[in-house]
Amino acid sequence: MPSRAADHPDGPRPTPAPDDTQPATDDRARAAQGASLSTVASMRRLVPYIRPVLPRILAGVLCALGASLAALAVPRVLQWLVNGPLTTGLATHDESGLWWGVGLVLLLGVAEAGLIAARRALILIPGTNIEARLRTELFTHLQDLPVSFHDRWPGGQLLSRSMSDLGLLRRWIAFGMLTLVVSSVTIVVGIGILVATGGVLGLIYLAGAIPMTVMAFTFSRRFRAVSRKSQDQAGDLATAVEESVHGIRVLKAFGRGRDALQSFGRQADELRGTELDKAKIMSGLQAWLTAIPELTLGVSLVVGVWMVSEGRITVGALVAFFATAAVVNSPVIDLGMVLSMTLNARTAVDRYFDVMTTPNTLPDPAAPAEVTDPHGELAFTGVHFRYGDAPTEGPGSADVLDGVDLVLPPGKTVALVGLTGSGKSTLAMLVPRLYEVTGGSVTVDGVDVRDMTREHLRSLVGVAFEDATLFSASVRDNVLLGAPDDARTDADLERALDVAQAGFAHELPEGVETTIGEEGMSLSGGQRQRIALARAIAARPRVLVLDDPLSALDVDTEAAIQARLATELEEITTLIVAHRPSTVALADLVAVLQDGRITAVGPHSELLATNEHYRYVISSLEGEFTPPPPDDVEVARQVARGEARAVVDEALDSGDATPAGRNGATAIGAWQASEGSER
Repeated sequence: MPSRAADHPDGPRPTPAPDDTQPATDDRARAAQGASLSTVASMRRLVPYIRPVLPRILAGVLCALGASLAALAVPRVLQWLVNGPLTTGLATHDESGLWWGVGLVLLLGVAEAGLIAARRALILIPGTNIEARLRTELFTHLQDLPVSFHDRWPGGQLLSRSMSDLGLLRRWIAFGMLTLVVSSVTIVVGIGILVATGGVLGLIYLAGAIPMTVMAFTFSRRFRAVSRKSQDQAGDLATAVEESVHGIRVLKAFGRGRDALQSFGRQADELRGTELDKAKIMSGLQAWLTAIPELTLGVSLVVGVWMVSEGRITVGALVAFFATAAVVNSPVIDLGMVLSMTLNARTAVDRYFDVMTTPNTLPDPAAPAEVTDPHGELAFTGVHFRYGDAPTEGPGSADVLDGVDLVLPPGKTVALVGLTGSGKSTLAMLVPRLYEVTGGSVTVDGVDVRDMTREHLRSLVGVAFEDATLFSASVRDNVLLGAPDDARTDADLERALDVAQAGFAHELPEGVETTIGEEGMSLSGGQRQRIALARAIAARPRVLVLDDPLSALDVDTEAAIQARLATELEEITTLIVAHRPSTVALADLVAVLQDGRITAVGPHSELLATNEHYRYVISSLEGEFTPPPPDDVEVARQVARGEARAVVDEALDSGDATPAGRNGATAIGAWQASEGSER
């Protein structure tokens, strides 16, 4: 693999790992790294997102703590009532002290309710703000990550992270986190009060905390693994739904809906089984968290009655103990729910940061260069490329592109021709830097594409792929998607539609304002391709990359578009990936890609006459695979000179099976392309 030192004017610089050489094992390693963190360390990664709204959250926590303390104060008032006004009032028939106690309990109840309402008001908005920020930053990062990342990650996994996982985090921030803090404080303070005021009774209750603590740690370890499995399976299920929806036409056309349903059913059953495992683990903990406190209270009741009978404590103290224990019991019993919510949230955080910690391997340079006076010269110098999932040795280990050298002069149109799998589309995707070269360089007007910001580079380069991707927006928005701010007028829109022969847009129900639906599936394949071509033209690029954008069009429409492109592309440097001979008609020059290298460059007629591999490719592209024998090269020369019409007609009319006849029949596409080139 060649060094890039000679390619860079500032001297040697290390060749970075290409964006698609980050294998799926790296993603698993990041997931394992997140799983190895403690729950506290994992959740601490949310601090930067929580910090801006921390004052409101702290205020909510204080309100919740106030409500909890108000609840804990009620038993103390009850103790005072039982030992004081209630006892003396019965003897003296004086109820004034009793009413004071009742009023104080009522006041504490109102205070608790008011603090709970304030807590919810304070926490709700910050929780939704954090969720919105997390979701926005995730989407921003997904847009910034290279195409190779999206090649590896299923869409359903990304969708589940951006929706269900972040929903879990919002609920935990708004409820789980607060409940965890308040419950912990309530339990600690409550048990402290029980021990301080109840003596032996408090110690009995405290003894129940030991087995509960052990079970909580065991639960945490088991539940965390099942929680991660469940959320990953939910992402896989979302991927299955997404793939089925996108491929619904194929499933229906082949009648394979039942197979898709069976596959989906298996995945749904696996998720159901995992959720049942979660429920079993949760119910096991919940049973003990309910039974142990109740058991300790039962023991405490027996001991407490005995202590009252012995005069060691008062009836009021016993009532206050059990009232306080009732307040403490509630968060203890809810501890299982809070722990499960916290562990689910921790899993959501790990899954979120699996994506957010994925580095962008196509960063913008620290000191970017710009093409100040673009002319559109595009050059490939010693370009090497291999995909990250390619084996390092054995079959398939060779570079897809193995030293490509090609220069496209400004304003020229060059057709890139090669057999299927030769790397034509891969080479085209290197121009807008959708992938990174693993060796050599791609330059626009002498500036390495890696030395520009991606935004600047893509303002110079326009792309139209064979697989036209449109968005659920209006025709206008789709066409003007990449247009500069000063080229978004109606005139610019009409020009782009006219060149792409997309006038059908005006016949849609709402004209160019018609929303064309998800991925433009409400349009035909040819209509989608024309809208995509119009989008590339509207961007006003200096370099235009066309990856067989006319494959779904009929002959007449293709001819009309070619005629308009011939005049439109006069000042634009254009690289056309040709999958059909008719596409070659647009080109000034043809470049032949063979075995990962450019083996020939020249006019179509010249290559047809002199390059055997080119004739082989042209014949195979036409669909009639019969390479011309060496002794029949004269037929190809006739085709190149536009003199093969008689040969072709004669071969077709007579059904001639001679080598010359077969050669003429397979050269129809080449002749058409030559005719177009001559014109």
